Amino acid sequence: MLCCGVHVIVVGCGRVGSGLAISLVAQGHSVAIMDKNARAFRRLKEWEGPRIVGSGFDRDDLERAGAVGADALAAVTSGDNTNILTVRIARETYLIPNVVARIYDPRRAEIYQRLGIPTVATVTWTIDQVRRRLLPDEDVGDWSDPSGQLTLLDRSLPDSWAGRRLSDLEEPGRLSVVAVTRSGVPRLDARDLVGQEGDVLHLAIMTKARKDLDALLEPGAP
Repeated sequence: MLCCGVHVIVVGCGRVGSGLAISLVAQGHSVAIMDKNARAFRRLKEWEGPRIVGSGFDRDDLERAGAVGADALAAVTSGDNTNILTVRIARETYLIPNVVARIYDPRRAEIYQRLGIPTVATVTWTIDQVRRRLLPDEDVGDWSDPSGQLTLLDRSLPDSWAGRRLSDLEEPGRLSVVAVTRSGVPRLDARDLVGQEGDVLHLAIMTKARKDLDALLEPGAP
């Protein structure tokens, strides 16, 4: 999470990059935006921050954008290879702690995640957002760590768990109830609550515990 007043570099001034840069400035951050095409900066209106015409994998250009001492970098150009190379340079050469690359190919994004390179797969994100709106009651997994061992997911509480303490679902070191959404309202006191029909559980589980969770939440399970 970014603290107020950090310096962020955004590489790529398309719709995503320009929107991200504007929102970060509105939150009080210092932002330098970079694009190899100067015409891309027309998306920015009333922009007072640095606008760097250059490449995200050119060290001189990155340093003009403030890479030395920067707190975060987002590579959101239209090229997967460019974005990956940019974040690797940012992290390995300039030791920028928070980096993310936009990736169009979801298969490649998964590979990079497992290599420890934070990515956002555009296609995967779009499909997931559409699916969530079409099937709001469907259980989905939201996030996995780069090792693939930890998953955050949402599960609908089966009717058989109504009236039982949600803390009974937990297995120390394997499965934790992080929060619950009840009647559309998120709550962080899930461990103290008794399950109600319609609850949506927000869970953190180790991947190896997935079958155990499925068995616990099987409709009609004791």
